[in-house]
Amino acid sequence: MSELERRAVHASGTGLPALYLLGLVDWPGIQLLLVGLALTVTGLEFVRLGLGYEWALFDKLARSYERENVAGYALYAYSQLAVALVFMPNLALPAMLMLTIGDPVSGYLGDNDAGTAKELGVLAVMFLVCFALAAPFLTAAASLPVGIAAATVGAAGATLADGVKPVVAGYVVDDNLSIPPAACVGFVLVFVLAGPGLDAALWF
Repeated sequence: MSELERRAVHASGTGLPALYLLGLVDWPGIQLLLVGLALTVTGLEFVRLGLGYEWALFDKLARSYERENVAGYALYAYSQLAVALVFMPNLALPAMLMLTIGDPVSGYLGDNDAGTAKELGVLAVMFLVCFALAAPFLTAAASLPVGIAAATVGAAGATLADGVKPVVAGYVVDDNLSIPPAACVGFVLVFVLAGPGLDAALWF
């Protein structure tokens, strides 16, 4: 499978946020779909890691460091579920889109192995894409300066998560797991620091 095909599979996850943005499924429905997705990938990973059955598609999509660990596609599902359960749409959606759109763009331009960082030019593109994805949601939730600041900090967090895959106790912290939470932490930090009253925007 070519790198472009791999990234297209990654970007297909945009379908779930799109269902909500198009008004086809409400937010509780999106959460339920993500729970179902997480349970499905958990079952697939149990069969692969616990029972030793290798899925044919896994050989085409997986990285070498995923062979003995939970694979990136499962972490992709878990991280989206986590932010969808913890945060309301105005924060969770841009974080999810950073993973489904920003990460494939960045990955196509320049991949990085575990423990190494991407090139600065690739990181700059990742930041700009993530900022563009977040700004419309966050400026709708607060004043323009606060929304822009939140989008900036959240995009920076997602870019850092995308740019470096640290190895902790022999386990690679994959960006499929870290991008959405890192973005949401950045959003929340700015909203909380912006002052009383704005934290209500976290939950509308």
